[in-house]
Amino acid sequence: MSIAPAETATASHCPYCALQCAMTLTDSAGAISVGARDFPTNRGGLCKKGWTSAELLSSPDRIVEPMLRQPDGGFAAASWEDALDLVADRLSALRAEHGADSVGVFGGGGLTNEKAYQLGKFTRVALGSSRIDYNGRFCMSSAAAAGNRAFGLDRGLPFRLEDLGAAETILLLGSNVAQTMPPFVAHLEGARAAGGLIVVDPRRSATARLTEDGAGMHVQPAPGTDLALLLGLTHLVIAERLADREYLAARTTGFEALRRSVGEWWPERTQEHTGVPVWQLREIARRLAAGRGTYILTGRGVEQHEDGTATATAAINLSLALGLVGTAHSGYGTLTGQGNGQGGREHGQKCDQLPGYRKITDGAAREHVAAVWGVDPQSLPGPGVPAVELLSSMGRAGGIRCLLVHGSNVVVSAPNASRVREGLAALDFLVVCDFFFSETAQFADVVLPVTQWAEEEGTMTSLEGRVIRRRRAIDPPPGVRSELWILRELARRLGSPSTFSDDPAVVFDELCRASEGGTADYSGLSHELLDSGVAAYWPYPTGSAGTPRLFLDRFAHADGLARIVAVRSRSSAPPESGTLTLVTGRLLEHYQSGAQTRRVPELAAAQPVARVQLHPATADRLAITDGAEVELANARGSVRCVAELTPDIRPDTVFLPFHFAGDECANLLTSDATDPVSGMPEFKRTIVTVRAVQRELSNA
Repeated sequence: MSIAPAETATASHCPYCALQCAMTLTDSAGAISVGARDFPTNRGGLCKKGWTSAELLSSPDRIVEPMLRQPDGGFAAASWEDALDLVADRLSALRAEHGADSVGVFGGGGLTNEKAYQLGKFTRVALGSSRIDYNGRFCMSSAAAAGNRAFGLDRGLPFRLEDLGAAETILLLGSNVAQTMPPFVAHLEGARAAGGLIVVDPRRSATARLTEDGAGMHVQPAPGTDLALLLGLTHLVIAERLADREYLAARTTGFEALRRSVGEWWPERTQEHTGVPVWQLREIARRLAAGRGTYILTGRGVEQHEDGTATATAAINLSLALGLVGTAHSGYGTLTGQGNGQGGREHGQKCDQLPGYRKITDGAAREHVAAVWGVDPQSLPGPGVPAVELLSSMGRAGGIRCLLVHGSNVVVSAPNASRVREGLAALDFLVVCDFFFSETAQFADVVLPVTQWAEEEGTMTSLEGRVIRRRRAIDPPPGVRSELWILRELARRLGSPSTFSDDPAVVFDELCRASEGGTADYSGLSHELLDSGVAAYWPYPTGSAGTPRLFLDRFAHADGLARIVAVRSRSSAPPESGTLTLVTGRLLEHYQSGAQTRRVPELAAAQPVARVQLHPATADRLAITDGAEVELANARGSVRCVAELTPDIRPDTVFLPFHFAGDECANLLTSDATDPVSGMPEFKRTIVTVRAVQRELSNA
């Protein structure tokens, strides 16, 4: 009688968003099933994406051996030896002819801490290039810049997520957590029960609907006016003597400049600019000041703008004026989107940073990291350029001639996507590491198959700054390799002056040493410690117990004070009548560029095509019917999609998800203009025209 193989269960976390929901992966004869696991962030819950995440491990679309582009434009399988030899030879030739900065590296916010760290080290040591950035530039850069400037430190939530449960008032701007990270909603229940959930969104989103039946308030400003709204609220807090003057005097600097700067945003002017009525503005300001346990949270909706850093700064200023930050029961935070968006930017993927959130221009930081790497500090390149500038340089004089892409699908996710496609086609050489033939991989000269989340060991850092373990539950297909192994093998071929390990625990230990003494200090951590179940919030220096709640005693500036930085709105006029503004965002069923979730049958069936939301009055004016095919267009391009009529959106606004590719790609329309401080592109304020086309599409 044959004996069935025993099932093995592995504790891990979801591969998608930064909530990093805990799950149990059960391996039964090589097939993985997902079970929810109780954890402070998700409390035993998962969303559709999490429940179906294991399906991709055995997807028929999986790349399982290196693929090389052929003269006819197709791809053919190759051995790892041949593929890596080709990559190393081309990298060496391009560097010799055009210089180290002719080679660029584009990373991703879904990479483990170990891979993000190793990628930054590989770029600067093995390649000698400064040209590295990552897709987190499209996600958290404005909030990060604002947080660093105000507090001296950037951690998405400087408190535990579960702390929100005791809040009576939560102001949530620019985030639809009910769809993007559904288990998060449980942490809003205390504020809802107290009638204090305030959601700011031009749409009546699933999150905005949580405010109904006395649970709070939905504020529906015109798109792109969040900065004016926050300035107006701050004006009211000061004018109505709601500011915490004792806190401001003891813990901040710059309040007088703030007071002067918001003087012009009296309620009536704020109403004219934003469309938010005066009574609602006053009610919000008073509620924020009166509530016991008040939190202000921001998301991408207020940050993905040319003035995103100013807007995030305005939210911080409002929080400081109310005395919320660095207290035991209130606070300000920003919601990280990608799975490792926090850790991915701490340890070397950003163009201007070294591990530990150190500035690459800081001489002491360079010496410390160079000593860990065993190289001369002078050999490390200086700062590079942010993501949009890096991608824009493809195919241009003095720009990059080769690009290595890890964990990103820039053809769909980057702004002004037509320009990105042109740039990729103009490169001399493109290498893409991926699980599937993504839209970006289709442009590649070499595609290298890499491990998925359940096939690898490592660590991630969640939206609350908690470092958690990713554990291997199943072996990868025989021809698939980890990025750590790929980088080790390429570094060896390139004659790197430093060593590269493919053991995640060894790489993490090196990361911890490199981060020691930095803002994001991981030096007290190890895989072994994390495996013990300790709750590890960074900074976690050697000998400490971590830092679940930051700033209780002092801020991270040398004098311990928070910086209030006065900001101004760049525009003083409301949008012209009849103008349609496109905002982009996420759906419950899909994630990021959709390269993964569009391959899950259940998720693809639920949301098979891109649908643009329009108000019925707008649709009537444009002679558009529900379910009709429409074209959105501007000077950068056009998109074909299906009309979805809903009263849940403002008549001057249209909404399009950014998960779809080809002619449905929302980023064919978005601008590559960027915030001058953070390098964040303008994703959330794009002027478009909308027209019906003759052919009708099915609602199916």
